[in-house]
Amino acid sequence: MLGKFFKKPADDMGGRIPPGQTLTTRFPVLTYGPAQHYAPQDVQLRISGLAGARTFGWADLLALPQTTLTYDIHCVTHWSKLDTTWTGVRVTDLLAVLDVDPRATHVMQRSVGGYTTNLSLEDFARPENLLAHTFDGQPLAAEHGGPLRLVVPHLYFWKSAKWLTELEFMAADAPGFWEKNGYHMRGDPFQEQRYDDD
Repeated sequence: MLGKFFKKPADDMGGRIPPGQTLTTRFPVLTYGPAQHYAPQDVQLRISGLAGARTFGWADLLALPQTTLTYDIHCVTHWSKLDTTWTGVRVTDLLAVLDVDPRATHVMQRSVGGYTTNLSLEDFARPENLLAHTFDGQPLAAEHGGPLRLVVPHLYFWKSAKWLTELEFMAADAPGFWEKNGYHMRGDPFQEQRYDDD
């Protein structure tokens, strides 16, 4: 079964495949806890910390510029999926309507169900990062984080929180759920930053 859906790449395909990864034609579902099911109209994305206090509902997010991007994604459990296509709000377009304090250096993502994960502001504020609601032209399925998730393709995918509810802007780094349990604070797949001693 594994051989049918996962395969070792012959090489790094021009730098696209991080070390230690296998390619998959499927989209494996890996989640801490059960998938969360709720309607898009119930989405409430809170902004907190060093960017003031503000909440974006579903209509507010759809009123922001919408962007479709295609890129590769990489999971810490050693699979990579190439040429995935997502639609949503660029993080840079969200930041353009926020008043972020210059003291902010990091962002904590929070999700329905209590999941958290941290990002440096530098890693967060990249133009390829999306608040995504659509995958491959279809509304994002609940098991993959729909109605709304963050997608940060240059880091391992645990850094792309599903069922996103809050972005807290912070003046210092802090560990999220997996980081407290031994995962790397950054998670660069090309440096194999899987665990805190990598």
